Amino acid sequence: MNFKDKIISFILFFISTMMLIAIGIFGYIIYKEIVDMPIETGISEQITYPNLESTNKKEEQNAVGDIFSENNTDNTNDSVNTVEKLKSRYLYNQLDSTAKTIYDKIYSSKQNMKTGTYKIEFGNTFSEILSKENGEKELQKQYQSAIEALMYENTDLFFINATKMYINIETITKLLSVTYNVYINSGEYENYLADGLTCKEDVEIYEAKIEEAKNNILTLAQGKDNYEKIKTIHNYLVENIEYETTISQPNIYNIYGALVSKRCVCEGYAKSFQLLMNEIGIQNVMVIGRATNDDNQTENHAWNYVQLDGNWYAVDVTWDDPIVVGGGFLPQMSKYKYFLKGSKTINKNHIIMGNFTEGGKTFKYPELSVEDYKK
Repeated sequence: MNFKDKIISFILFFISTMMLIAIGIFGYIIYKEIVDMPIETGISEQITYPNLESTNKKEEQNAVGDIFSENNTDNTNDSVNTVEKLKSRYLYNQLDSTAKTIYDKIYSSKQNMKTGTYKIEFGNTFSEILSKENGEKELQKQYQSAIEALMYENTDLFFINATKMYINIETITKLLSVTYNVYINSGEYENYLADGLTCKEDVEIYEAKIEEAKNNILTLAQGKDNYEKIKTIHNYLVENIEYETTISQPNIYNIYGALVSKRCVCEGYAKSFQLLMNEIGIQNVMVIGRATNDDNQTENHAWNYVQLDGNWYAVDVTWDDPIVVGGGFLPQMSKYKYFLKGSKTINKNHIIMGNFTEGGKTFKYPELSVEDYKK
C-alpha cells in the first residue's frame, strides 16, 4: 500500500471513528431522556406568599386583628379522611383545580409540617400550567388563593406562619423536553413555624392544651339541640376570653390565645368559634371585612356565619364581648346584640371584603337570612 492509500485509509478510519462517537453521544442523550435524568437544571425561582399581616395592623373598639400526600406516609388514613372533609369546605369549593391540589397537599402534610422544615414536593405536577405564557405568575396566583383558603378554614394550622413559606419552581431543560420541579419550603427562614414555636415538640404541647380546652367547652354543649349548642359555645367565649388591647401579646390572633391564654383579638375569637362549630358539625365560615363601631370608626374585622335550620346567620362573638368602660358586668341584652343576626341587622355596620389580599381571589360568602333568627 502506497503512502497515498495509507492517508486515505487513515482519513476513512478517523471519519468512521468520529461517526461512531457521535452516534454513541446521541444514544447516550436519548438514554438520558428515556430515563428522565436532567442534563441541565435551570435556576430555581422563589415565589413568596404576601405578608397578610401588613393588611390589618389597627385595632377597633373590640377587635381588629391581623388577618392574615404522597410524601406524607405518617398519616395516610388521616389524609383520606381529610380529603372527604374538604368537600364541604366553603372557600375550598371555590378554588380552581390547581389551587385545590396545593391546598390538599399542604393539609395532608400537616403532621410532617410540625417540624417547620418539612419540604412539600409537587414534582412535575404543574407542568401544563408552567409551560404556558406567564405560567409562573398563574401558579403564584393559584398558590396565594390556596394558602388564603387553607389558613382561614383550618384553625388547627395555627402553628404555621404562611408568610415564611416559599413555593419554588425549578426548570429542568433537556434536549427534547422541559420539565419542572415544584416544592414548598421555608426558603431563607430557619423554619415556617409561627412566632414562639421552634420545633415539633412545641407544637404538640400547644395542641394538647388546645385539645383539653376544646373538649371542656364541648362537654358543656353535649345533649343540646343545635341552637343551644351554638348559644352555649358563644356564651363561653364571651364570658371567658378577654379582649387584648395592646396587640403586643403572643398568639392573640389564633386559637391558642383564645382557648388557652384566653386573650385575643377578633381573629382569635372568630377562629375559636369556627373550630368549635366544626367540632359540633355546624356549617360555618369565617368572614373577613370591615365594621363600623359605635364611635363611627371603621376598621378591619373578623366574624362568622353559621347555618341553622336551613338558613345562614351572622355571629360576631367579639362585638358581643365589648370592653366595659370602668369595669363591671356586661348587660344580658348586649351579650346577644350580634348573635344569629340576619342581613337586615348585621349589614348596618358590617361590610364583607371578598378578597383577603389586594389582587387576591375574590371569595363569595353564603347569602344570609334577611331576618334575625327567631327561637
